[in-house]
Amino acid sequence: MTIVTSYHTDVGIKKKANQDALLLKTAKTPKGDVGLFAICDGMGGLAQGELASATVIRGLSEWFDTQMPRLVDSDRLGEEICAELESCIQQLNEKIFQYGDASSVKLGTTLTALVMVYGQYFIAHVGDSRAYRLWPTFAQLTEDQTLVAREVARGNITAEQAKIDPRRNVLLQCVGATPEIDIKFLTGNVDENSVFLLCSDGFYHEITANELTKQFHVDKLTEASQIKNNIVESIETVKARDEIDNISVIVVKVS
Repeated sequence: MTIVTSYHTDVGIKKKANQDALLLKTAKTPKGDVGLFAICDGMGGLAQGELASATVIRGLSEWFDTQMPRLVDSDRLGEEICAELESCIQQLNEKIFQYGDASSVKLGTTLTALVMVYGQYFIAHVGDSRAYRLWPTFAQLTEDQTLVAREVARGNITAEQAKIDPRRNVLLQCVGATPEIDIKFLTGNVDENSVFLLCSDGFYHEITANELTKQFHVDKLTEASQIKNNIVESIETVKARDEIDNISVIVVKVS
Protein backbone atom coordinates (compact mmCIF):
# COMPACT_ATOMS: atom_id res chain seq x y z
CA MET A 1 0.00 0.00 0.00
CA THR A 2 1.44 3.35 -1.11
CA ILE A 3 -0.05 6.58 0.25
CA VAL A 4 -0.08 9.91 -1.59
CA THR A 5 -1.53 12.88 0.27
CA SER A 6 -1.80 16.65 0.41
CA TYR A 7 -3.65 19.35 2.33
CA HIS A 8 -4.56 23.00 2.51
CA THR A 9 -5.91 25.21 5.27
CA ASP A 10 -7.34 28.72 4.91
CA VAL A 11 -8.39 31.32 7.49
CA GLY A 12 -11.41 32.14 5.32
CA ILE A 13 -12.97 35.43 4.33
CA LYS A 14 -13.95 36.80 7.75
CA LYS A 15 -12.03 35.41 10.73
CA LYS A 16 -8.71 36.85 11.85
CA ALA A 17 -7.20 33.60 13.10
CA ASN A 18 -7.23 30.00 11.94
CA GLN A 19 -8.21 27.66 14.78
CA ASP A 20 -8.01 24.55 12.61
CA ALA A 21 -5.02 22.25 13.04
CA LEU A 22 -3.94 19.36 10.82
CA LEU A 23 -1.73 16.29 11.03
CA LEU A 24 -0.31 14.21 8.19
CA LYS A 25 2.16 11.49 9.12
CA THR A 26 3.28 8.47 7.11
CA ALA A 27 5.89 5.79 7.61
CA LYS A 28 7.23 3.01 5.42
CA THR A 29 7.25 -0.60 6.61
CA PRO A 30 8.18 -3.86 4.87
CA LYS A 31 4.44 -4.45 4.32
CA GLY A 32 3.73 -0.98 2.88
CA ASP A 33 3.00 2.55 4.03
CA VAL A 34 1.09 3.35 7.21
CA GLY A 35 -0.38 6.73 8.00
CA LEU A 36 -2.20 8.95 10.47
CA PHE A 37 -4.20 11.96 9.27
CA ALA A 38 -6.27 14.27 11.46
CA ILE A 39 -8.22 17.52 11.41
CA CYS A 40 -9.16 19.50 14.51
CA ASP A 41 -11.38 22.59 14.59
CA GLY A 42 -10.76 24.51 17.80
CA MET A 43 -13.25 26.65 19.68
CA GLY A 44 -13.34 28.82 22.78
CA GLY A 45 -11.98 32.20 21.74
CA LEU A 46 -9.05 32.92 19.45
CA ALA A 47 -6.10 31.78 21.56
CA GLN A 48 -8.01 29.05 23.40
CA GLY A 49 -9.34 27.39 20.26
CA GLU A 50 -5.90 27.30 18.73
CA LEU A 51 -4.49 25.85 21.95
CA ALA A 52 -7.06 23.04 22.08
CA SER A 53 -6.64 21.97 18.46
CA ALA A 54 -2.84 22.19 18.60
CA THR A 55 -2.75 20.16 21.83
CA VAL A 56 -4.66 17.28 20.22
CA ILE A 57 -2.53 17.34 17.07
CA ARG A 58 0.71 17.27 19.07
CA GLY A 59 -0.59 14.43 21.20
CA LEU A 60 -1.61 12.34 18.20
CA SER A 61 1.73 13.00 16.50
CA GLU A 62 3.58 11.72 19.55
CA TRP A 63 1.26 8.71 19.70
CA PHE A 64 2.06 7.81 16.10
CA ASP A 65 5.81 8.13 16.65
CA THR A 66 5.92 6.12 19.87
CA GLN A 67 3.14 3.55 19.53
CA MET A 68 2.73 2.72 15.83
CA PRO A 69 6.12 0.95 15.48
CA ARG A 70 4.91 -1.56 18.07
CA LEU A 71 1.30 -1.78 16.92
CA VAL A 72 2.02 -2.60 13.27
CA ASP A 73 3.53 -5.93 14.36
CA SER A 74 0.65 -6.86 16.64
CA ASP A 75 -1.39 -10.01 16.02
CA ARG A 76 -4.46 -8.02 17.15
CA LEU A 77 -3.73 -4.95 15.02
CA GLY A 78 -7.22 -3.50 14.69
CA GLU A 79 -8.25 -4.12 18.27
CA GLU A 80 -5.08 -2.61 19.69
CA ILE A 81 -5.06 0.45 17.42
CA CYS A 82 -8.59 1.42 18.46
CA ALA A 83 -7.88 0.81 22.14
CA GLU A 84 -4.59 2.72 22.13
CA LEU A 85 -6.04 5.58 20.09
CA GLU A 86 -9.00 5.89 22.41
CA SER A 87 -6.71 5.99 25.44
CA CYS A 88 -4.62 8.74 23.83
CA ILE A 89 -7.65 10.88 22.97
CA GLN A 90 -9.21 10.43 26.41
CA GLN A 91 -5.97 11.59 28.02
CA LEU A 92 -5.86 14.63 25.75
CA ASN A 93 -9.48 15.39 26.63
CA GLU A 94 -8.64 15.29 30.33
CA LYS A 95 -5.57 17.48 29.82
CA ILE A 96 -7.50 20.19 27.96
CA PHE A 97 -10.47 20.05 30.33
CA GLN A 98 -8.25 20.39 33.40
CA TYR A 99 -6.48 23.38 31.85
CA GLY A 100 -9.81 25.05 31.08
CA ASP A 101 -11.15 24.31 34.55
CA ALA A 102 -8.04 25.70 36.25
CA SER A 103 -8.02 28.79 34.01
CA SER A 104 -11.80 29.35 34.18
CA VAL A 105 -12.09 29.23 30.38
CA LYS A 106 -14.17 27.06 28.08
CA LEU A 107 -12.27 25.52 25.21
CA GLY A 108 -12.35 22.42 23.06
CA THR A 109 -11.85 21.02 19.60
CA THR A 110 -13.42 18.65 17.16
CA LEU A 111 -11.36 15.68 16.02
CA THR A 112 -11.57 13.44 12.98
CA ALA A 113 -8.57 11.11 12.71
CA LEU A 114 -7.87 8.48 10.06
CA VAL A 115 -5.34 5.68 10.57
CA MET A 116 -4.35 3.51 7.59
CA VAL A 117 -2.51 0.25 8.14
CA TYR A 118 -2.09 -2.70 5.75
CA GLY A 119 -5.29 -2.42 3.78
CA GLN A 120 -7.46 -1.28 6.69
CA TYR A 121 -8.63 2.10 7.95
CA PHE A 122 -9.64 3.19 11.44
CA ILE A 123 -11.43 6.47 12.13
CA ALA A 124 -11.80 8.19 15.51
CA HIS A 125 -14.40 10.95 15.55
CA VAL A 126 -15.63 13.63 17.96
CA GLY A 127 -17.65 16.67 16.84
CA ASP A 128 -18.54 17.87 13.35
CA SER A 129 -15.43 17.70 11.24
CA ARG A 130 -15.90 14.96 8.65
CA ALA A 131 -14.32 11.99 6.90
CA TYR A 132 -15.46 10.98 3.41
CA ARG A 133 -14.56 8.11 1.13
CA LEU A 134 -14.65 9.55 -2.39
CA TRP A 135 -13.46 6.51 -4.38
CA PRO A 136 -14.22 3.77 -5.36
CA THR A 137 -17.67 4.70 -3.99
CA PHE A 138 -18.78 7.94 -2.35
CA ALA A 139 -19.76 7.87 1.32
CA GLN A 140 -19.79 10.27 4.24
CA LEU A 141 -18.16 8.00 6.83
CA THR A 142 -18.66 10.10 9.97
CA GLU A 143 -21.85 11.45 11.49
CA ASP A 144 -21.95 15.05 12.73
CA GLN A 145 -22.30 15.23 16.49
CA THR A 146 -24.40 18.39 16.37
CA LEU A 147 -27.78 19.46 17.66
CA VAL A 148 -29.25 19.79 14.15
CA ALA A 149 -27.93 16.39 13.04
CA ARG A 150 -29.66 14.87 16.06
CA GLU A 151 -32.88 16.72 15.19
CA VAL A 152 -32.71 15.39 11.61
CA ALA A 153 -32.19 11.84 12.91
CA ARG A 154 -35.23 12.24 15.16
CA GLY A 155 -37.35 13.51 12.28
CA ASN A 156 -37.92 16.94 13.81
CA ILE A 157 -36.35 18.84 10.91
CA THR A 158 -35.34 17.95 7.37
CA ALA A 159 -31.79 17.78 6.04
CA GLU A 160 -32.51 20.87 3.92
CA GLN A 161 -33.74 22.77 6.98
CA ALA A 162 -30.63 21.73 8.87
CA LYS A 163 -28.39 23.47 6.30
CA ILE A 164 -29.79 26.90 7.21
CA ASP A 165 -30.69 26.27 10.85
CA PRO A 166 -29.02 28.90 13.08
CA ARG A 167 -28.10 26.11 15.51
CA ARG A 168 -26.12 24.12 12.95
CA ASN A 169 -22.79 24.82 14.68
CA VAL A 170 -23.96 23.74 18.14
CA LEU A 171 -21.90 20.66 19.06
CA LEU A 172 -23.11 17.85 21.28
CA GLN A 173 -19.54 17.12 22.31
CA CYS A 174 -15.94 18.04 21.56
CA VAL A 175 -12.53 17.16 22.95
CA GLY A 176 -11.72 19.14 26.10
CA ALA A 177 -15.06 20.76 26.91
CA THR A 178 -16.35 18.09 29.32
CA PRO A 179 -14.74 15.54 31.65
CA GLU A 180 -15.95 12.62 29.53
CA ILE A 181 -16.39 12.12 25.79
CA ASP A 182 -17.85 9.32 23.68
CA ILE A 183 -15.42 8.71 20.81
CA LYS A 184 -16.98 7.11 17.75
CA PHE A 185 -14.86 4.56 15.88
CA LEU A 186 -15.32 3.28 12.35
CA THR A 187 -13.29 0.63 10.53
CA GLY A 188 -13.18 -0.70 7.01
CA ASN A 189 -11.03 -1.99 4.19
CA VAL A 190 -8.91 0.15 1.90
CA ASP A 191 -9.23 -0.82 -1.75
CA GLU A 192 -6.70 -0.02 -4.46
CA ASN A 193 -7.10 3.58 -5.67
CA SER A 194 -9.16 4.50 -2.63
CA VAL A 195 -9.49 8.23 -1.99
CA PHE A 196 -10.37 9.66 1.43
CA LEU A 197 -11.06 13.28 2.39
CA LEU A 198 -11.01 14.85 5.85
CA CYS A 199 -12.32 18.38 6.38
CA SER A 200 -13.43 20.91 8.94
CA ASP A 201 -17.04 22.07 8.84
CA GLY A 202 -16.08 25.25 7.02
CA PHE A 203 -15.57 23.18 3.89
CA TYR A 204 -18.62 21.00 3.50
CA HIS A 205 -21.51 23.43 4.00
CA GLU A 206 -20.99 25.07 0.62
CA ILE A 207 -19.99 22.16 -1.62
CA THR A 208 -21.95 19.18 -2.94
CA ALA A 209 -21.20 15.48 -3.08
CA ASN A 210 -21.26 15.60 -6.86
CA GLU A 211 -18.71 18.41 -6.90
CA LEU A 212 -16.44 16.48 -4.54
CA THR A 213 -16.43 13.33 -6.66
CA LYS A 214 -15.69 15.34 -9.82
CA GLN A 215 -12.99 17.52 -8.28
CA PHE A 216 -11.26 14.58 -6.64
CA HIS A 217 -11.70 11.96 -9.33
CA VAL A 218 -9.10 9.28 -8.76
CA ASP A 219 -7.58 9.85 -12.22
CA LYS A 220 -6.79 13.49 -11.29
CA LEU A 221 -4.80 12.57 -8.19
CA THR A 222 -1.67 10.84 -9.45
CA GLU A 223 0.73 13.24 -7.71
CA ALA A 224 0.70 15.23 -4.48
CA SER A 225 0.93 18.48 -6.46
CA GLN A 226 -2.27 17.62 -8.35
CA ILE A 227 -4.05 16.83 -5.09
CA LYS A 228 -2.91 20.15 -3.64
CA ASN A 229 -4.17 22.11 -6.64
CA ASN A 230 -7.57 20.44 -6.52
CA ILE A 231 -7.91 21.10 -2.80
CA VAL A 232 -7.05 24.78 -3.21
CA GLU A 233 -9.53 25.12 -6.09
CA SER A 234 -12.29 23.58 -3.98
CA ILE A 235 -11.55 25.83 -1.02
CA GLU A 236 -11.62 28.90 -3.25
CA THR A 237 -15.01 27.77 -4.55
CA VAL A 238 -16.32 27.49 -1.00
CA LYS A 239 -14.98 30.95 -0.13
CA ALA A 240 -16.62 32.42 -3.21
CA ARG A 241 -19.93 31.09 -1.87
CA ASP A 242 -19.44 33.21 1.27
CA GLU A 243 -18.44 30.55 3.77
CA ILE A 244 -17.11 32.56 6.74
CA ASP A 245 -15.42 29.83 8.80
CA ASN A 246 -11.86 28.52 8.70
CA ILE A 247 -11.53 25.86 5.99
CA SER A 248 -9.22 22.83 6.07
CA VAL A 249 -8.97 19.76 3.85
CA ILE A 250 -6.76 16.66 3.74
CA VAL A 251 -6.96 14.23 0.81
CA VAL A 252 -5.39 10.77 0.94
CA LYS A 253 -5.02 8.45 -2.06
CA VAL A 254 -3.96 4.83 -1.71
CA SER A 255 -2.50 2.77 -4.54
